[in-house]
Amino acid sequence: MEAFSSVLPITIIVLLASVFLVPMPTGTILTFIVGASLLIIGMGFFTLGADMAMIPMGEGIGIQLTKTFNIVLALLVSFVMGVVITIAEPDLQVLSRQVPSIPPVNLVFSVACGVGFFFMVAILRILFKIRLSILLFVFYLVTFGLVFFAPANFIPVAFDSGGVTTGPITVPFILSMGLGVAALRTDKNSQNDSFGMVALCSVGPILAVLLLGTFFDPGGGQVESHHVPVVKTSRDVVEIFAVQFPHYSKEVVKALGAVLFIFIIFQLIFRRYKRHQLARIAVGFFYTFIGLVVFLTGVNVGFIPVGQFLGEELAVAPFRWILVPLGMLFGYFIVEAEPAVHVLIKEVEEISSGAIPRKVLKRGFSIGMASALGLSMLRLLLDIHLLWFLVPGYIIALGLTFFVPAIFTGIAFDSGGVCSGPLTSTFLLPLAMGVCEGLGGDLMIDAFGIVSMVAMTPLIVIQVIGLVYRRKLKTSDELSKDELEAMALDDSAVIIEYDYEGVL
Repeated sequence: MEAFSSVLPITIIVLLASVFLVPMPTGTILTFIVGASLLIIGMGFFTLGADMAMIPMGEGIGIQLTKTFNIVLALLVSFVMGVVITIAEPDLQVLSRQVPSIPPVNLVFSVACGVGFFFMVAILRILFKIRLSILLFVFYLVTFGLVFFAPANFIPVAFDSGGVTTGPITVPFILSMGLGVAALRTDKNSQNDSFGMVALCSVGPILAVLLLGTFFDPGGGQVESHHVPVVKTSRDVVEIFAVQFPHYSKEVVKALGAVLFIFIIFQLIFRRYKRHQLARIAVGFFYTFIGLVVFLTGVNVGFIPVGQFLGEELAVAPFRWILVPLGMLFGYFIVEAEPAVHVLIKEVEEISSGAIPRKVLKRGFSIGMASALGLSMLRLLLDIHLLWFLVPGYIIALGLTFFVPAIFTGIAFDSGGVCSGPLTSTFLLPLAMGVCEGLGGDLMIDAFGIVSMVAMTPLIVIQVIGLVYRRKLKTSDELSKDELEAMALDDSAVIIEYDYEGVL
């Protein structure tokens, strides 16, 4: 039901757009509806599988690594895990095939090393209690410094890579490892520091790809284009999806196989999990596999062509400015269909014991995503360079880190990577590519960059929520003090004190 309610709004919006704005062939609409149905099934299985397997596994490995190993060996293992899991991430494989003039192996390996290195940095930050805002400020300062040395048409790809690498495989694992490492600390700030690992791991790919861009020139806009398949009958629709199932099964096998290999080695060495726990994790892995295969097939086959078709047709229409409010509408509802968003919300709710409500986070993510899509469409229509949005956006986001509660900084910067998941790369990026083609723009400079916008805006919105939260706590404390003072002046008032055991 949660998956159904998440996917239904975006499905209705696309269907209404196909009726009132851009008429689509019946076969295309049928393909989209089948893709949306697979999306619901896949999301349901994936969420259940992550809860049963990925999260407890990541927490266990995080606890054991920092408790048993010496620090050097723990960091080395963290680096290897970061590299292996990133290489296996399906979204990164898709991005690597989109960038011309750079061998996919070089791009994937550079991004994986960036994630591995910052995975180590994230572990060190938790263990040595380093403030997240300071690290983010330093690393993003270095990142924007490197922008001056990278080719202009390579900058959007570099910032997009930071969002693409934190996909449905890496996010549950990294989040849960952060919780596991932080669980060993007994101080009051340990829970706050459990967030922020995804944030740091998102910086690594940007730095790595910017460095790579100083050696390779990505050239022009020879980017793969996705066109609406010709579908005449319902059998054709089934065949389109059936042909792609084996392909995405192989992608997911490679991705989950890397995680499973790490887990088997870990279990053979430490024997941490009992037989019944292993059985539960095995079932969870199976659910995760089914969920990802169905989900990726649905979005890649059913959503990519529709997204590009919509963008291209609306860009040449006389009412092209409708792309701005329509993009905002897409962004507001599509974020709830991202699998990793549900994982992050669940972790936040558990860590905060419900103090940070699910509804507030969902609303914050939706507002952030809507802002990102509205600004992205405006950028495409007015032909504005991406940096005119990213530089002030990150200045605001990094400035807020010094004024909001630490837990909100971690959640905000984690959410940037979480929101830019498979749906962003398989619907919103093709939408931007379609708009760019319709307007005759440069795909490398104009179309790419939408993922980085999606990764940036939640940083601001969630931290603004943190400011409101902090203000409410301050107001609540002041009211409590006023009440106590009033009671002290009232002779009829009785103040009852309890000791630490609750005894009068």
